[in-house]
Amino acid sequence: MKRFISHEELARDSRFQRLRSRNQLFRSLPDDVNAIVKVLEKIGPKIRKRVEGTPLEQAYDELGPGFNFLTAGGGRQSKDERSEVQMRVQLHGIFVGELQALEAAGRTIWDFPDAPWEFKMNMARQCWDEARHVQIFEKLIDHVGGEVGEFPESTFLFETSCHDDPVLRVTGVNRCLEGLACDAFRSLIDYGKSVGDDVIAQAVDYVLADELTHVRFGSDWVKKFTEGDPERAQRAREYQLETDRSFSFGGGGRTIAREERVEAGFTDEEVDELEAIESEGPRRETLVRAAEILRDRHQARNRGEQVEALE
Repeated sequence: MKRFISHEELARDSRFQRLRSRNQLFRSLPDDVNAIVKVLEKIGPKIRKRVEGTPLEQAYDELGPGFNFLTAGGGRQSKDERSEVQMRVQLHGIFVGELQALEAAGRTIWDFPDAPWEFKMNMARQCWDEARHVQIFEKLIDHVGGEVGEFPESTFLFETSCHDDPVLRVTGVNRCLEGLACDAFRSLIDYGKSVGDDVIAQAVDYVLADELTHVRFGSDWVKKFTEGDPERAQRAREYQLETDRSFSFGGGGRTIAREERVEAGFTDEEVDELEAIESEGPRRETLVRAAEILRDRHQARNRGEQVEALE
């Protein structure tokens, strides 16, 4: 079996659609409503093409090129207001993320045959957990009326975190990818409790307990692999910041689960750095206001009305 596979080689059945999508565009947007409107209107046809044939096509046709900031990708989605489509989008995104985490942990065992036995056992435990998480989120998708393959899958999580260096692999997969899951799951648990959905709250709480263990695996093995090698330890730290920045939308896209991160081996300084990354880019309020303007302009065009050109 081949070692160090590309994200393009991840196998999927006919239900899945593949979408190449990274967060750099959103991070590079200025904190300026009019500037964001201009950028997204310019690339609107490309966005429309990417969602064609998926349920997101309807969201685009109704809301315009800024729909992402009014549904799952930003805006109000990670607070208290979540529509049915928002929940389906989020849970489907977590489902494919768990699938990629399973693949990443399995690849780690195979890609590094000379790694310590204890390390391989930790990664095998993670595979066991991730397989269970895939099943849990498949059932949660059904719980909210969705189905597997309903939304396109981006493999940028696997692509960004699966480095060929074992130190950077556990940094990317265990500290960054699994840490990202901790943040998302804490928010989802709180949401489930706030709306009285005990199925979501309890199921995700079970998964979060496993994710803390996976992050702790990363924290422990980065220390062991870099012991006595300050240059390698510094490279792991730099790679962690690079990867966390890639995973961030900027503009307050997520709330960092500080308590869970610290419990899993993060220092307060590392959590402060993560929160600083989340403050980069446009604010949530700016993105939402730009999306509302884009929606109004889009809907006016659909009604055949004249829309003023942007300067």
